[in-house]
Amino acid sequence: MTKNLITVAAMLVCSLPPTDAFAAEPAVQGPESVADWNKAGNAFIAASKALQDNTGRARNVIIFVGDGMGISTQTAARILEGQIKGKPGEENRLSFETLPYSALSKTYSWDQQTADSAPTATALFTGYKAREGMLSVDHTTARNECDGAKVTARALPTILELAAANGRATGVVSTARLTHATPGATYAHTPMRDWEADSNIPTPGCSTKDIARQLIELSPTVRASLKVAMGGGRTYFLPKSEADPEYPTTPGRRNDGRNLTAEWLASRGAGAAYVWNKAQFDAIDAASAGPVLGLFEPSHMQYEADRGSDPAGEPSLTEMTAKSIRLLQDSPKGYFLHVEAGRIDHAHHAGNASRALQDTIELSNAVRVAMAMTSEQDTLIIVTADHSHTFTIAGYPNRGNPILGLVKGVPKTDGTPSKLTLDKNGLPFSTLGYANGPGYRGGARPDLSSVDTTALNFLQEAVVPLSSETHGGEDVGIWARGPKAYLVRGSMEQNWIFHVMREAFGF
Repeated sequence: MTKNLITVAAMLVCSLPPTDAFAAEPAVQGPESVADWNKAGNAFIAASKALQDNTGRARNVIIFVGDGMGISTQTAARILEGQIKGKPGEENRLSFETLPYSALSKTYSWDQQTADSAPTATALFTGYKAREGMLSVDHTTARNECDGAKVTARALPTILELAAANGRATGVVSTARLTHATPGATYAHTPMRDWEADSNIPTPGCSTKDIARQLIELSPTVRASLKVAMGGGRTYFLPKSEADPEYPTTPGRRNDGRNLTAEWLASRGAGAAYVWNKAQFDAIDAASAGPVLGLFEPSHMQYEADRGSDPAGEPSLTEMTAKSIRLLQDSPKGYFLHVEAGRIDHAHHAGNASRALQDTIELSNAVRVAMAMTSEQDTLIIVTADHSHTFTIAGYPNRGNPILGLVKGVPKTDGTPSKLTLDKNGLPFSTLGYANGPGYRGGARPDLSSVDTTALNFLQEAVVPLSSETHGGEDVGIWARGPKAYLVRGSMEQNWIFHVMREAFGF
């Protein structure tokens, strides 16, 4: 666990006030008495009775997506954050868990039982279930469709595009590449999510535009609305003839010779800014800045646990969220903002729970700041995930057992110390694991009794050997507050989330 993460988490938790009745409930501290449990339960009932549905229209909508943040990830991150704060952990709540409305989201796509991020993001932002690997185009689109006119004819309008058409300012923020599936689905329309730069399109003469190019060549209405776009992926905007500004040995990825960052500046008018490091980011004056493009890494941004090792520095997800709200908040008709914690997903694919959970905690920090900076009277905040992972919490560990540690059960005799729980072969095992992925050891299980499973680079054990762990197909959570948030309820099709946002805006 990094000192920086502990310090930042503690500062944010302590410094921001509750923003709704549910957040104001007294928190259990553990271990609790009968009276403590009763008091907390009564407070929950009182807060629930006092809750009134906000039937008004939203001036602003912010949707946070924890990429790959399944229920088990949310739970483990909640416990880890609580343990960082010196508590047992289980009683803790992440910021978005205090939001008054919640539901479950069914994440299957038009053709996948367990979906990838492209159709799930398309469902969130267009209201339609799409095909595997496709962004914001309908299911009649041919795979690898190279005729740009046909792709345009099958394009599905996104909530960002609808917001722009209705006079709202818009913004997109991600810790992944801005051209990656989830952020890309807000503005791009393509049959292949992998076509992030023109060099990724295998067919010569293909008239379907790559995703980076689509961000620069938006329609006039969407272009005028887009006030902020921040994330990773610099090299997808740079020609192969130019080197990355931070890593001189890393060239751009574009075959067409275009420097799209320069085109952003040229096409956005006076005050437009392009930034690629922390110092430039910090120098942005939100009160006077024009449209801002921030590309902070050649590919994805750093994991939160590793962010301090970047020599040029890059902003956190919380900092990007706060800056984006400041850039958008004075827009006369309000705004739409999408914020993605994209690297939760990548850490899980790598079988690395520590980084995934720390990025989830950082998402919670970003939501907390957004809650503090906005009013629930006029701003709808939705927090959800696009899909889950094969990530598990198991083994009957006692309360307060380190969530990244080995399982120690409740002692059979009161007052005696906990002991490691052993498998049939007499070997201990960790609380966290994966059904598949690179954590598979092969052969007999290793003896983890002398291994630090809480280490940042430790890979939790996996049952099925795969080079990359896969998504999970179970439902994910949705949390909401603000105008029309009461429409988030029960078991929902993932694409209904788009309809909640559209209804809140009154489109």
